[in-house]
Amino acid sequence: MRLSRSLIPTLKETPAEAQIASHRLMLRAGMIRQMASGIYAWLPTGYKVLSKIAQIVREEQDAIGAQEVLMPTIQSADLWRESGRYDAYGKEMLRITDRHDRELLYGPTNEEMITAIVRDSIKSYRDLPQMPYHIQWKFRDEVRPRFGVLRGREFLMKDGYSFDLDYAGAVHTYKTIMLAYMRTFQRIGVTAIPMRADTGQIGGDLSHEFHILAPTGESGVFYDAAFEAGDALGAMDVNAFYEQMTTIYAATDEKHDVTAWDKIPQERRREGRGIEVGQIFYFGTKYSEAMNFAVTGPDGQKFFPEMGSYGIGVSRLVGAIIEARHDEAGIIWPDAVAPFKAAILNLRQGDAGTDALCEKLYAALGADALYDDREERAGHKFAEADLMGHPWQMIVGPRGAAAGMVELKRRATGERFELPAEEALAKVRG
Repeated sequence: MRLSRSLIPTLKETPAEAQIASHRLMLRAGMIRQMASGIYAWLPTGYKVLSKIAQIVREEQDAIGAQEVLMPTIQSADLWRESGRYDAYGKEMLRITDRHDRELLYGPTNEEMITAIVRDSIKSYRDLPQMPYHIQWKFRDEVRPRFGVLRGREFLMKDGYSFDLDYAGAVHTYKTIMLAYMRTFQRIGVTAIPMRADTGQIGGDLSHEFHILAPTGESGVFYDAAFEAGDALGAMDVNAFYEQMTTIYAATDEKHDVTAWDKIPQERRREGRGIEVGQIFYFGTKYSEAMNFAVTGPDGQKFFPEMGSYGIGVSRLVGAIIEARHDEAGIIWPDAVAPFKAAILNLRQGDAGTDALCEKLYAALGADALYDDREERAGHKFAEADLMGHPWQMIVGPRGAAAGMVELKRRATGERFELPAEEALAKVRG
C-alpha cells in the first residue's frame, strides 16, 4: 500500500477519551474510529491485524479437527428460554422485538444456538465427538464501556463448542483445546498464563482463563516461570501438557494462595500484570439436558452428550498485544500479526535514484509493505513509522540509493543495519 493513497488517518494529539495505551495508540495510528459508545469501526490497518489474529486462531482450531461454521448474530429468545438463561442473563443482553412481535436478541454467546444446531443434526453416538466453532461479532451492553477495544460493547470473538460421548472424552477435548490455545498465543507472539477460573453465567465446574502478560494489565498475576518456557508446545502430548499446566502455580491477585506461592523456588517466582483474552469451560450436560438433546448410545439407550465451550477475544487481543508491546514512540507489533512487515521510507521523494530503489523494494514485498511515498520531512516519516509499529523500517536516501544500499531498522530493538537491497529484502522476509 502507498501511504499517499491509504486510509490511515494518524493523529498527532491523543484524544481525551483514551485512558490506556492501547486505546491511545490505536486511535493515533489510525486503526479504529469510535462510532458510538463502545462500538468501533475498524480501518484498514486495524482490520488487517484483526484478520491475521483470526487466521492464526482458525488454523490452530482446524489443526485439532474443529470445524468452522458461521452462526447468525441475531438469536431467537425461545432458544434461551429452553436453556433457562433468557430471564437470568441480565441487562448485558440486548433484547429486540421485530415487526411481528417476535422476541429476539443480539447474541452475547452461542451455547443455545449451537446445541440446537447439533441437536437437529446428530442422532447417534457414532457421530460424536463434534467440535464446531465460529469467529463472529458479539454484543454485550456493558454499563460503562471503556478502554477502547478491551472493553467495548461490540467485539469479535472466536467461540467453539464440544460434544462428547462421555466425561473422559469431554475432558480430553478440553485439554486438547487448551493446548491449541497456548499454541495460538505463542504463534501470535505473546506470553499467555492459564489459570483456574469461575464459570460464571456459562455454568459448569471446570474453567480456565488465559491472561496475556502486559505491564498495564487489569489483574495482578502470580505465576511460576515454567509458564514462560513455551518452545516445546508444538511437540507436547496433550495429557503431559495439561498435567504441567495444572501443577505449576498461577493465580490472579484476587485468588492468590500465599501458601502455594511459598512452595515455588524463589528464582522461579514471577509477578506481573495480565489481561484476560480467553476462557474455556467444561459444563457437562447442562445445556444438552435443558434443551432435550439426547442421542442413541452403543447400548441403544438415549444419553445426553457432554459439552464444553471455548472462547478467545479476537478483537480484545489486538488491544492486549499493544498493551504488552509498546513504548513511548508507539506500537511494537509481533511479526505474525503486524499489518505490514515493513515500512519503506523514501527520504527524498522526487530523487530519481531514491524513487527507483523504493519502487523496487515495494514491488518485491507487495502487500507486506507500506510505502511512505509522501512529500513529508524525514522526521515525520520516522515518527509515524514508529507509531504504527511496523516490525521493519527500510530507509532509503539519495546517498544509499546511489550505492544500492538500504538502512534497515528493527522496531523492537532499535537495531540498524546497512545492507544491499537484496539482503535487506531477505532479512525482512525472514
